[in-house]
Amino acid sequence: MNADVRPVLKLRDDTVGALAAMRGVFARDLKVAFRQRQDLLNPLLFFVMVVTLFPLGVSPEVSFLREAGAGILWVAALLSVLLSLDHLFRHDFDDGTLEQLVLQPQPLFLLVLAKTMAHWVLTGLPLVMLTPVLGVMVHLDGNSIGVLCLTLLIGTPVLSLIGSIGAALTLGLRSAGVLLSLLIIPLYIPVLIFGTGTVAAAAEGAQVGAYVALMGAFLVLALTLAPFASAAALRISLSNG
Repeated sequence: MNADVRPVLKLRDDTVGALAAMRGVFARDLKVAFRQRQDLLNPLLFFVMVVTLFPLGVSPEVSFLREAGAGILWVAALLSVLLSLDHLFRHDFDDGTLEQLVLQPQPLFLLVLAKTMAHWVLTGLPLVMLTPVLGVMVHLDGNSIGVLCLTLLIGTPVLSLIGSIGAALTLGLRSAGVLLSLLIIPLYIPVLIFGTGTVAAAAEGAQVGAYVALMGAFLVLALTLAPFASAAALRISLSNG
């Protein structure tokens, strides 16, 4: 692919520090994403369509939507993130950039973390920003919308981090999207349960501090372990390729 379409990665200098390398990978992924707007918009459009069509296909009753609204938004967000994961490493694998990343003197897990954070900024963060509008659509009250946004703000990075492991493991395989879903969705279930449970507790007037703390623990655990697992999976996928 031409350099004017996809920015070239230039990190081979041993004097480039790890943080500078992470910033370079992060900035490059943002530039590439904004030059391929279709991949950027598809998860967001999917998120909006799922939430919009759900009342039409199930029930438009206010009481039902108020009760199920948090679950609808969380499931839609989870599926939207899952939809975008196949592109996390795919384009870099196709044009050879991923091999350059593996050969860099900087630790691969840090570069993978930078790519995953770029994926969250491009996918997860816009979902959080759209949530207040869609929350009003499903008749959630202001407090529930606020708690829902908080759980998504904590939970969507976990989805991206866990998803990066599956994306790395299925890299280069045919029908990778189906296999990726089978690998990742069971790992997403705890985040989904506690994300929706936090909003349900807030709607009942209960304290949600413990729920939020547990979700924060999920995030810390994912930040600590997922980049190492993704880096190892990338090396395995590239060596098998």
